[in-house]
Amino acid sequence: MTFAAKAVLFDLDGTLLDSAPDLGAAADQMRTARGLASLPLGDYRPMAGAGARGMLGVAFGITPDHHEFDQLREEFFRIYESRLTELTRPFEGIPELLQALRQQGLNWGVVTNKHMRFAGPLTRAMPLFDTAATVVGGDTTPYPKPHPAPLLEAARRMNLSPSDCIYVGDDERDIIAGRAAGMRTVAATYGYLGGHVDAVVWGADARIDSPLQLLDLLKSVQRA
Repeated sequence: MTFAAKAVLFDLDGTLLDSAPDLGAAADQMRTARGLASLPLGDYRPMAGAGARGMLGVAFGITPDHHEFDQLREEFFRIYESRLTELTRPFEGIPELLQALRQQGLNWGVVTNKHMRFAGPLTRAMPLFDTAATVVGGDTTPYPKPHPAPLLEAARRMNLSPSDCIYVGDDERDIIAGRAAGMRTVAATYGYLGGHVDAVVWGADARIDSPLQLLDLLKSVQRA
């Protein structure tokens, strides 16, 4: 199976970047500051894609309806904001993948549910994103994924039809959003949720177990 495309859009956490070490460290700092025992990164990693909700759930066993959740979330945000790129790294193969896309004449961009408060500084701080055509955050449009609005905004910014784009993500909401936007979708099973859910049921057009496998799916379309 090959896909014709003019651009590839990616989720951020769990697809392009392994940000679990910084997310987990921020939540764990909150635990130890309260006299609780530190937890291993392995406890935090599976929930890294859920952001503050996931990290606070692991650290304190709370959900968003807890009466202290909003206060703890803002504390988490402040700590995480201070260490966005200390331990965060691209997944193995991502730099080579992005270079190959550019060599093939394909644009690429980011569509994440991470708010631009974090996604903006993070992507500006990492040379990996110097060639990104666009970065759309969770608060760029009125609705985050799984709503298609962020993906449609990314396509609009690149002056492309959604059907000319492929969306790659490691969460079911990525696939739902991509399909609703009229894009081909690829499930990245190397991400945080790959070992914990059955990605087959997401209904993606294809799955990849490592970033460079995406190249086998792509057939670029010459620009007019």
